[in-house]
This record gives sequence, structure tokens and C-alpha cells, in this order.
Amino acid sequence: MNNRIGFGLLAGAACIVAPSVHAQQADARDYDIASQDLGTAINRLAAASGQQIVVADNLVQRRRSQAVRGRFTVESALNTMLGGSGLRAVLVGTTYVVRPEDAPAAGELGEEVVVTGTHIRGRAPVGSAVLTIDRKAIDDSGYATIAQVVQAIPQNFAGGPNEAGIGGTLSQTAGLNTAAGSSINLRGLGTGSTLVLLAGDRPALGGATGAFADVSMIPNVAIERIEVVPDGASAIYGSDAVAGVVNLIPRLTFEGAETSFRIGTADGGFQEYGVSQLLGTRWSSGRIMFAYEFYQRDRLAAADRYFATDNLTVFGGADRRGNYSNPGTIVAGGQTFAIPRGQNGSGLTASMLTAGTVNKGDSWLGADLLPMQRRHSAFTSLSQDITRNLRFYAHGLFTVRSFDRHTRPSGDATRTVPITNPFYVDPLGTHLPIGVQYSFVRDFGAEGARGKASAYGGTAGLALDLGAWAIDAHGTWGRQYERNTIYNRVNTARLATALADTNPATAYNLLGDGSFTNPATIDKVRGSLTNSNSGIVWSTSLRANGPLFALPAGNVSLAVGGEYRREIYRLGPTISDLSTAVPTEIAATALPAPRTVRAAYAELVVPVFGEPNAIPVFHRLDLSAALRTERYSDFGSTTNPKFGVSWAPVRGLTFRGSYGRSFRAPSFQDLRQDPGSKLIFAYPLSDPASSSGTTNVVVIRGNDPALRPERATTIAIGMDVTPGGIPGLNAGVTWFDIDYRDRIATPAAQLLTFLTNRATFAPIIEDSPSVARVAELYADPFFINPFGIAQSSVNALVDARLQNLAVVRQSGVDLDLGYAFDLGGGRADIGMTGTYLFHIRQALTATGPVTDVVDTLGNPVDLKLRGHAGWSSGGFGAIMTANYVDDYTNRTGTTPQAVSSWTTFDFQLSYAVPDKAGLFGGVRLALNVSNLFDRDPPYAAYVVGTSTYAYDPENASPAGRVISLQVSRKW
Repeated sequence: MNNRIGFGLLAGAACIVAPSVHAQQADARDYDIASQDLGTAINRLAAASGQQIVVADNLVQRRRSQAVRGRFTVESALNTMLGGSGLRAVLVGTTYVVRPEDAPAAGELGEEVVVTGTHIRGRAPVGSAVLTIDRKAIDDSGYATIAQVVQAIPQNFAGGPNEAGIGGTLSQTAGLNTAAGSSINLRGLGTGSTLVLLAGDRPALGGATGAFADVSMIPNVAIERIEVVPDGASAIYGSDAVAGVVNLIPRLTFEGAETSFRIGTADGGFQEYGVSQLLGTRWSSGRIMFAYEFYQRDRLAAADRYFATDNLTVFGGADRRGNYSNPGTIVAGGQTFAIPRGQNGSGLTASMLTAGTVNKGDSWLGADLLPMQRRHSAFTSLSQDITRNLRFYAHGLFTVRSFDRHTRPSGDATRTVPITNPFYVDPLGTHLPIGVQYSFVRDFGAEGARGKASAYGGTAGLALDLGAWAIDAHGTWGRQYERNTIYNRVNTARLATALADTNPATAYNLLGDGSFTNPATIDKVRGSLTNSNSGIVWSTSLRANGPLFALPAGNVSLAVGGEYRREIYRLGPTISDLSTAVPTEIAATALPAPRTVRAAYAELVVPVFGEPNAIPVFHRLDLSAALRTERYSDFGSTTNPKFGVSWAPVRGLTFRGSYGRSFRAPSFQDLRQDPGSKLIFAYPLSDPASSSGTTNVVVIRGNDPALRPERATTIAIGMDVTPGGIPGLNAGVTWFDIDYRDRIATPAAQLLTFLTNRATFAPIIEDSPSVARVAELYADPFFINPFGIAQSSVNALVDARLQNLAVVRQSGVDLDLGYAFDLGGGRADIGMTGTYLFHIRQALTATGPVTDVVDTLGNPVDLKLRGHAGWSSGGFGAIMTANYVDDYTNRTGTTPQAVSSWTTFDFQLSYAVPDKAGLFGGVRLALNVSNLFDRDPPYAAYVVGTSTYAYDPENASPAGRVISLQVSRKW
């Protein structure tokens, strides 16, 4: 990378908490707090009064306080300070909570304000950064979906299950994305290493085997804010929180009505539409909110983007087109003969064929880069006070999403044409059947995958407010069901019959240039494959938190709780219409049993120094410790601690750090033991230590039934600066280090090098196995012996199963800068977030060589930045956002190739009519342009198996410039 600069992430304090909750709220006292950054001012008031005050960081950012000078009660001082800010204070138990003015004043007593990364209400996680994307930032992004919003942050890597690369990316889990979903992959450590929460709870997982949390099922309109903790958090939440946590927090307290319409377009007939309705009301003891959203986006055809091609010669690369085309290529006697163009196959003769020629076909013919998506989503939330201290709450989600994508052919093969076929031609005069390499796209239309995904579930609970202490008990249930059908595939049994047909009116014709087969015959040969699966999760949780006792700096706070969770994976029968005359139903067998998880946790925060007892160099010092233990029904127990420290030597400067251990439990896919996941075979491997040059081995493939959880140690050290002399300025940097061990991986792809690189693969090689062990493997029903190797000549066993092998060490820095200031009669706002990775050191085994994969194709780049500059005045607003992906190297071929950096700009122009401005009051118009200058992705020869892209779908979007108009109105 050129001009290398290290950056980091600022997490503003998500909550500001005073030292004591025992202050007398009615007592008046003298205050002298100047007008300044609102967050700093509230912090000073809380410290001076001894009163607990809680406010979300997104509310105080870029706001200034009113001066408070004179004698006030805490309540009057706080309201004076908030004057003109659009915020107000609500007394919740003994705590003041700062809310937007349009948030309900009643019906919320006892509601917890808990920030992601901690179970203790009223506090930000000590030592960890929290990135908050509030509702305004979501709207300002111009993005239509929550998936787009989260995937735009620099800490996310698009490798993994995402709609732009279904089954065609380097990620091992991309092929499990059978329903065109979208995932989040913090730090590029895998979607299974990022914990996604909805309202603080785990949703049911999506993908073919519950491989990831599908954020495409979440309606944009229902989300109030997104909190991201890019730090290990298994001590708080349990499994998966290795790279971090993403919490999607719904809009629970909306009042009134808001209707929104959206339409967008891009080159190539790519269009999107959206309609949403938000309703909410409150009464003296409760509230209810309902949100509905419809979203549809048309497919993006590969034909509309020049970089969707197998022929890379125009970019200086290789021509990777295959021999499956129309017209096709005859294969006979080991020779190839291109079928001539401009003829229908009926009059084709051997004299028209030339040996050694082939027809090339592009697999992108008729395919899509992005699928059609259509989604209906509804979210509702209810809260009702039962007594003054007891509240019932519930919320639920229901989403149905359909998809359809034209894909590249997946069943290409050389088809045998017998001499009985009326279109048969004999190029060599042997009177033997010939082979034809043929594409069926012009007969069937493009191969494709269509289906539906549905997600539904909810949470219901009771919250008990005991003053300083709060108790919460709730249950959650969720289910995601997916069904997909791969269509326009060849049914090989019926094709063989049609090729053997002697009637030219009904026989299949593979020898023309175009489609010259009877449509009824084509329909008979057309096949399909249908799969379905579902993931179910239900859990119960009990949590209590509050102060233990007071120290001079404030209260020592404790949170304790327990959880019970049950996860179920179900795979429906496969209906195959690919190789038999009639469709066949294949039942799933030997799937993992339902998993139960029992957990207990505790978290403690100790304020050592604060405003009341501050001394030089110790303006504030907070310590935290958390511990969580979990017992899994399928592999045992794990206990993980986390420690945090936050130290402010002076006001406006904070140093923080955290240390913790995290883990990821094996997924259902990892634990499968069904026939489709097992294979044992004998094979002669190259071996330089053998006198013959080869050694006969038995290779064991499948999933190790004794898998253990992946484990990680995470360290983060950061600094936050909010200088009082420059109101509105904040800056932060975080250095992080992740030592990820026992990663679940398979070395099967390196089969041919197992014995030539023994140092790497020593942990999986067993030399001179016993006769009994070899006999046992030969007797296994999953054993095959394609080379006819005798048991007595087997000299080694190789365990190539999925197992706890790999190690990863990642280190880098995150950056967040922001500055809001008055300019030209309005308010300006500039900022930048970014991530710089020093290294991602990987080893396939603990004894193997270490490779640094950062800045290489299929892995995160070393530098990603996202910056913005905006200005607003009255109802007018304009914001420009820049997205930067650094250059990197493609090492997948024999010669490394440079991939250029990619910079795109997004722009939004908006105007909001004042609510009481007559007929159009409450209307907001927003013109959004993504990729303003229509920058094409940089060239990258992205080759995975038979899939070829001329760009990298993990680091660039094929959509180009997307222009959208959104109109909303508050009623």
C-alpha cells in the first residue's frame, strides 16, 4: 500500500454515568457550567451533582449545551442545559435518562438503557470501543437496506455469504448461501465469528445449515440504531463474539405515523422500489409501535456489465471460456471438431468439420450478477406497565423474501450422442457414438435458482424496577425457513432417452447453431433440484443489575444472569429431478441433534477515580471484569473472562484497554455426520522420502465428531480525545490484536502435498498404521478404492477431516474522527472512520509455515476508509461520503497481479419541510446517488473453480451509479 497510515476506531461513551445514585434530587445547589459540547456538559453536571444521568452517545454528538450558572435542582439544571437541543430528561427510577423530545414520557418507567458490549445499564463497556450508527446516519447513507448500511463500515469484509457472490467466492461458507442472503463479517474472520443480535438477542440463523445471521431479513424502517463492538465479547454474550458484536436496535418508542416511498435506478434496467409505513402511539402506561416495509430490487444482468465475462483477454488476462457452447464441439477419437455456425444440424456432414478446432462459450451468458429480491417485512413492539415497578414488553419480526437469480451453468458435461440419433455425424468414420460439449442455455434459458426465505419470531418479557436494581426475565423464539429450486438443469436420464430417439421430430439435436429441438422434448429434458432447510432458536434469560455499594468515585455496579438456549437445524428432503426418469425424494440422514446451551455470567464495574475524588493524572479511572461459563450439549463447557480499564488523566482525554478470551462453537455444518459429508479412499501420494517416489495412503474426509470450539485471545488498547477547547471535535484510535486458535478447517485442498510437505501436515499424518486400523477403514461403508490399492501396501493414514487445525493472528488499528461546527448560518459535520491491518498471519496447522494474507485476493485489504462531509441549515441538508478500498495483490494465479485501489463517492441532497408548514408539513425529500462518478470495479482475475470474474465481488460492487429518490412524510 502507498502512503501507509495506521488508523483506529473511536467509540464515544455510549452512556455517561455519575458516581452515585443516592443524590437528593430535590436539593438545589450552585452550578457554573459553561456552554460546551453537550456530552462533556452532562458529564460535568453528573459529577458535580452526584446524580446518575444516562444518554446515548449518538444523541449528544455534535450538540452544544446551554450554560448553567446559578442555583438549580438537578432536574432544572439538566433541562436548562438541554434547552434548544431537541432532547429532554426523563426520570426512570432514580436515574435521569436523556431522550429525544418526541420520545414518550410515560409508559417507559423501568426500561433498561443497556449499551452493546455490557450487561450493566447506564454504562458503556469499559475499555471497549462502541461504534453507533444512529437513525440519522442510516437515512443520510442513502442505502435502501440495513445490510448495505452495516457492510459499508470499514471493519466489515464482504467475503462470505452475500448476494453478490453466491457460491462463487473464495469463502468456504459462500456456497451455503442458498437463499441469496447477506451476512456480516467483522475483521474478515468469518461470518461465524461475528455475533449478530436483534434487540440484544440472537435471531435464528440462515443459510443451508444455519451458517450465518441473515441481515437481509431486517426491515430498514424498523431500526433505530446499530451498535458495533469490534472487540471480543464472549464473556458477555457467549459463542461467536470473536471479531465483535453487531446489535440491531429497533425503534421501540416511535409516536405518530411516517410513510415513505423510494425508487432507484442504475444502468442496465437495474431498478429498486420501496414502500414503508411506521405507526406508533402511547398512553399513560404503555406504548405500541408497528413497522411495515416492502422492498424490491430487479436483477442485474451480467450482459449489462462488461467485466462479467470469462474472456479476460481484453484486460490482459487469459481466455477462460470453456468448451461448452452453442454451437458446441464434437469429441471423437481423442480429437475435437467445432460444430459450424449458421446451420441447424440436419444437414451437417463430416466434411464440414475440422479436427483440432473448438467452440468457446462464456458461462456468463444469460446469468445475473445480482439476483432479483422481493421482501415483505413487519416488526411490532409493545410495552405495558402492569404496576408502578413491573412492565411487560414484547416485540416480533415477520419477513418473507423471495429471490430469483440466473446463474452460470453448474452441470456441464460431455453428452454422448448414439448412432441412432437422426442428427448423428461421424467425423472419423468409426460408426461409434460421439461426444458433444454443448451449452443448453439457448434451449432452456439460463440456469437459475429461485426460492423463498421466511423469518419470524419474537421476544416477550417482564422488567422489574426496584429502584437502583433492575431485574429482567424474557424468552425469545425465532425460525428461519429457506427453500430453493435450481431450475433449467439437464435431466441426464431423459436426455439419454431423447438422444437415442430415432425420430427427427422428437429427438434431441445437439449439432446445430441455436435451438433446433422440439420444444416438447426440451421441456421433458428440463430438470431441477429442490432443497429446504430451517434454523430454530429459542432461549430464556434472567438478568439482574444494579449498584453493590458506593465508593468515593461512584457506585460499584454488578450484573448477573443466566441463559438457556436451544438451537435446532432441520434439513428437508431433497427433490432431485436430475438423473432419474421421475423426480426422486432423498431424505436427510444423520443430522446433528438439537443443541442446548446453559450459561451463567457476571460483570462488575468499579469506579476508582471520578469527579468527586479526582487527583492529578487520575481524573477518572474505571475497571471492569466479566466472566461467562457455558455448557454445550454436544461438546462440553467453556469459560471466558474479559477485563477492561478506562483511564482519563484529564478531562477530554481517555485511554482504554481490554483483554478477553472468546470462542466460536462448531456449527451444525461442522458437526454433520451424514453420508454426504463422509468419504474414505486409498490414494498414491507423491513422497520424496519413498524410494518409489510415492506412498500409498488412506485419506479420511468428513467432519471430526470430536470438534472443539475455536478459541481466541483479544486485546484492544485505545485513546479517545474530546478537547474542551474545540467543541464538536472528537477523535479516537484503537489498536487491536486477535490470536485465534483451533480454527476449524480442512486441509483437503492440499491433498497432493501432504507427504511432500510433512512439516506442515505432521499433525494429520499417521505413519505405519496397524493392520487392524487399515482393515477397519477398508471395511467402512464410505470407503472407495479407485486405484485398487491392497490393504497390505498402505503405509500411512491421512486425517483430512474438518478439524481444529488452523491458527490466525491479526493485528491492526481502527480510527474514528469527527468534527461538527457552525458554518455559514448552518451546521457542518465532517468525519472519517477507517481500519488499517498490520497483518493477518495464517497457518493451516500449528506446526505449519505462517503466511501473511492481508492485502491479497480473498482476504481483507490493509486499509479501508469511509469519510463524509455534510452541511445542514433549517430543513436543508447535503452530505458527500467517500469510500476507499486500498490496492492489493492477486496471488491466486502463477504470477502475482496488482489490483488497483477503488474510490467511490456517495451523495445525498435532502430537504425536510417543517412539521407544521401546512399541506406539505412533515415531508422529507432525499435524492441519493451511490457511486456518484460511476466508477467501475478495478480489474481482478477472480477465479474460483470454473467461476471467473473480471472484478473482485468481495471488495467492489457491480451495480455502478445508483440514483434513488425517497419521499417520506410524518403524519
